[in-house]
Amino acid sequence: MSETKTKEFGKWRSMLWPVHAFELKKLIPMLLLMFFINFNYTILRDTKDALIVTAPGSGAEAIPFLKVWGVLPIAILFMLIYAKLSNVLSKTKLFYTTIISFLVFFALFALVLYPARDFLHPNQLCDTLQAALPKGFGGLVAIFRNWTFSLFYIMSELWGSMALSLLFWGFANDITRVSESKRFYAMFGIGANLAMLPSGELIKYFSRVGSNAPAGVDGFSLTLNSLTLLVLGAGVMVMGVYWWVNKYVLSDSRFYDASEVKKSKEKPKMPLKESFAYLLKSKYLLCLAILVIGYGISIQLVEVTWKNQLKLQYPNPTEYAGFMGMFSQFTAVLTVLMMLFVGGNVIRRFGWGKAALATPVVLLITGVAFFAFVIFRDQLSGMIATLGTTPLMLAVVFGTAQNIASKSTKYSLFDPTKEMAYIPLDQESKVKGKAAIDVVGARFGKAGGALVNQGMILIAGSVALIAPYVAVVMVFILGGWIVAARSLNKQFVALTAQRESEVKAPAAAQPVPVEAKS
Repeated sequence: MSETKTKEFGKWRSMLWPVHAFELKKLIPMLLLMFFINFNYTILRDTKDALIVTAPGSGAEAIPFLKVWGVLPIAILFMLIYAKLSNVLSKTKLFYTTIISFLVFFALFALVLYPARDFLHPNQLCDTLQAALPKGFGGLVAIFRNWTFSLFYIMSELWGSMALSLLFWGFANDITRVSESKRFYAMFGIGANLAMLPSGELIKYFSRVGSNAPAGVDGFSLTLNSLTLLVLGAGVMVMGVYWWVNKYVLSDSRFYDASEVKKSKEKPKMPLKESFAYLLKSKYLLCLAILVIGYGISIQLVEVTWKNQLKLQYPNPTEYAGFMGMFSQFTAVLTVLMMLFVGGNVIRRFGWGKAALATPVVLLITGVAFFAFVIFRDQLSGMIATLGTTPLMLAVVFGTAQNIASKSTKYSLFDPTKEMAYIPLDQESKVKGKAAIDVVGARFGKAGGALVNQGMILIAGSVALIAPYVAVVMVFILGGWIVAARSLNKQFVALTAQRESEVKAPAAAQPVPVEAKS
C-alpha cells in the first residue's frame, strides 16, 4: 500500500514539478528572468492605463486611437531598429542595449517629462482643435494633448513585446533543448503570473501613499517615482540574471553545448496578401485563424468600455492605479490555479472541442452580463440599491470579472488547444500555416477591436454611447468564434484519427513473429 502511495506521490510530483535537482541551476535563473520582466510589465501596464484614462481631457476613448496610431507604427519602427542593430551587435550587447534604452526612458519620464507636463502639453492648441473637430475626435486630440503620457503608454506596451516576447523567448529558444522545453516552458508561464502578485501589492501600497499625500503635493507623482524606482531595480536584476546565465549556466556542458545549436529553418515570413491566400486554401487553417482573431477583437471591444467605467468610479490616477494593482493580483492567482488544476484536466477529460469552446463561452457569458449592467444601469438601480452598491460599481465588478476570466481561460485553455490544433497537420501546413496565422491573427486581432471602437467613437462621440453597438459586435464575433471552433473540432478529430491510422498501418503490416503466433 505504501509503495502504491509512493508511486502516486511521484506521479503527482512529476506533473507539478517535472524538474531534476541538477536542472535548478538553469531553471531558477530563467524563472527569475521571466519574473522580473513580467514584474515590470505589470507595473507599467497598470500605470500607463491610469495615466491615459485619467489624464485631463482624456479617457478610455483614447486607447483605440493610441493602439492604431501610436503603438503599431512605433512597434514597426522599433523592430526595424532592432533588426539593424542585430547586424552590428552581439546578442548579449543587443540584450543590454534594449533593456537600458527602456530604463533610461522610464527614468527620464519620471524625472523630467512628468514634472514638466504642464509646460510640454499643448493644452491651448488642443482646446482649439477640440472645439473645431467633432466630438468623436476627442480621443485623437487627447493623445496629442497628453503626448508625454501617450509616449509612456507606447513604451510600456513595447516593453511587453520587446523584453518579454522578443528578448526573453528568443534567449530561451536559443539555450533550451527540446527535451527541456517540454517541461520548462509551462513553468515559465506560471513564473510570469506569480510576478503579478508582488507587483500588484506594491502598486496598491504606493497608490495609498500617493492618496494620503499632504495638501499641495502631487500624490500621483509620489506614486510614479516609487514605481519607477521598482522598474529600474527590476530592470537591473534582469540584466544581472542574464549576465549570470551567460557566465555560469551556458559554460556548463550539462545545460548548453554550442555544437548542438543548429541553424534551423527560418520561419517563413509571409506578406499579408500571401497569408490570406494561404489561409483561404485550407478550411482547417481558416477556422484556426478565426479563433485567434476572435480572441483579439473581443477582448479589445470589452476593455475600452470597462476602462471607461473604471475612470468614472476611480477618476483619481492614484486610486485607478491601486485598483489595477488589485486586478493584477486576482488575475495572477486565478490564472496559476487554472494552469495547474483546470487546463490539462479539461482537455484530457472532455476532449479538445469542449476545451476550445470554454474561452468563447466564458467571454460570452461575462461579456453579456457586463454590457447589460452598462446599458441598463438606470433601470436596475432600484434592485441594485438593495444589494448595498451602485450600478456603476457593479458594472466595474462585472467588467473586472470578465477580464480576469478571459485572461485565465486564455492561458490555461485557449493557448494549449490552439497549439494542439497544429499537431495533426503535415509539416508544410504546420510551418506555413502558423506563419500565416501569426501574421493575420496578430495584425487583425490586436488592431481589429481598436478599429471597431475607434470607428464607433468617431460616429457616436463617446464610449458611453457606443456600448450597445459594441455589445452586438462582440456577440457576433463570439458567435463566429464558436462556429469556427465547432467546425475545427470535427476536422481535428477526423484528421487525428487519420494520422493515428497511418501510424498503425505500417505496424500492422509487419510480419508477426513465429513465437507470437503460437
